[in-house]
Parts: sequence; structure tokens; C-alpha cells
Amino acid sequence: MVTWGATGAGSHPGEDHLEALRVVFGELPGLPYLPELPARGVGADMIGRTASLLIDLSAEVQPSGWRLSDRPGRDMQRAVEHLRRDLDGLEEVAQGYEGPLKLQVCGPWTLAGTIELRHGDKMLSDAGAVRDLTASLQQGVADHVAEVRRRLPGVTEVVLQLDEPGLPGVLAGTVPTASGFGRLRAIEPHVVEESLRGFPDPVVHCCAPGVPFGVLKDVRGISLDASLLRRRDEDAVGEAIEKGITLLLGVVPGTDTRLPDVGVIARPAIELWRRLGFAPDRLAEQVVLTPACGLAGASPRYARAALASCVKAAQVLRDDPASGLQPS
Repeated sequence: MVTWGATGAGSHPGEDHLEALRVVFGELPGLPYLPELPARGVGADMIGRTASLLIDLSAEVQPSGWRLSDRPGRDMQRAVEHLRRDLDGLEEVAQGYEGPLKLQVCGPWTLAGTIELRHGDKMLSDAGAVRDLTASLQQGVADHVAEVRRRLPGVTEVVLQLDEPGLPGVLAGTVPTASGFGRLRAIEPHVVEESLRGFPDPVVHCCAPGVPFGVLKDVRGISLDASLLRRRDEDAVGEAIEKGITLLLGVVPGTDTRLPDVGVIARPAIELWRRLGFAPDRLAEQVVLTPACGLAGASPRYARAALASCVKAAQVLRDDPASGLQPS
């Protein structure tokens, strides 16, 4: 059973990391997180931020994107400095905080489908390179979690989110080669499943179409954009819920729009639950409401409002779980 209610995907607009932290801890009492601010530039993006955690692997930005390098350079140093500054801010803003905290990192498969080898294709093209990358990331994540726990001793648990928007393409064999003229081979599902077991009870975030529920059967939670959920996916969603997997359901857009009433925001979760036939009192125990994806493309004002709306809609799931659950 979870009591998170609502949370966010991870990224925020702007460059003020202290303000982003204040928003997160002010609006999300159930599950705050360490926000990411990609607008700060190289090293603050999802790939660079996660690359800064890797053990015994370095990467630099080339015209084609991130590529492995022989030693850390200025791009990696920027990434390390951004993260250190964010951790300093986290320690300041969250001083005395007691409760769960979410950390986001890019998952190994999206990372492997993005970073290039030193003199070749993407890391995804080389099974040995992917194994090395995954092991490096697992150790780097463990060190990152330990650092956060040291800085914030009141944290009761660290919820690890692996961002895997590229996972459907990895499994389908649609990831383009570095040249862009071909496609990399599809990865077998069991290989992906095995790699994810090396991370501590991850929540896998995939805001792309075609979330591979079958591959994610052993994770703690699955985070997705509710608007991309297809009716044919619902049997798989039901099986995940039966297994106790938490569903983090993206119910408000990640960019500025007019936010509807909280009842309308809660409706996708309520109607999905009704179609699946689960008891109303389980709804708030296994469904967490979030924005559909990151908020980096939103205005600061909208980002705050979106998180607040998710919290209020989650209250609807707790206080009136039968609302809308009767067939019309």
C-alpha cells in the first residue's frame, strides 16, 4: 500500500533549483522529489545528469550528442556541478523533512540508445557495452542514494524512478543507428527484465506510446501518460495491479493549458478502475496521480498549479473512491 497520493515526473522549468525545490516540497507532501532543470544547459539534461553518476565511464558532448570519452571533460564536470548544487539545495530546503523521497535517473536502455561508443555506433549496438553501462549505472545509483540518505537522515525511503522513454523502441528494434540510415536490433524482453532487477524496486517512467507492461512485471511501479493508454493495454494494467504494482498515472498535461476541475482530472483513474473491476477502496492505495510527463516545457506558474491539481485530484480518490465507479 502506498500513501503518496500525487507526485511529479521530475523535470521543471527555469534555472532556479532552490525555487523548484520549494515548489516540490510545498506542493507534494506525499512524495516530493529532487527536480531536474534541463534549461540550465549541457549536463542538466536527462542524459548528462545520469552520465555524471556513472562509475568508471565518462562521456562528452559531440555534434551528434553524448559519446563515451577516455576521461571526464568539461561537459561531465558541468553535470557533476549541477547535481552537487542540487543536492546542496535539497539539503537546505528539505532540512528536517521526514518521509519518502523520489530520485529520477535515466534508465539503462534509454541511456544505451542515446550515448555513442567512442568510435562507433550507439552503446545499444554492443551487448557487452550495455552490460558495462548497466553495472556502472547500478553502482552509481547506489552511491547517489547513499549520498542523499547521508544528507537527509529523515528520509524514510528513497523511491528510485528510471526514466525509460526509449524502452518501447529498444524492444521493437526501431532505435536509429548513429548514422540515422538504419535501425539497431531489437533487444529480447528477458534481457531487459534481468537488467532492471539490478536496481532497488524501481518505478519505471515511460511517457511514450506502447508501454511494455509485460517486461515491467517485476518493478515497483509503472509511470505513464494516461492519454496514451489504449484499451487493449488494460488487461496488462489489470495484471500489474493484481501483482501489487503501483500505477503512476499522468492526468494533467506537462505544458501550459487551462486546468479543469479536480473531478475531471481524477476521472481517467476512476474510469480505468471501474473498467478493470477493482474494489473502490483500493484505488487510492495503488494509483498515484502525476503530470503526464516532465514540466520542463511549462511556465513556473503552471508547473506549480499542475502539481497542486494532482494533489487535490488524489484527494478525490481517497475521500470519495466510489465517485464515478458506478456504470453509467
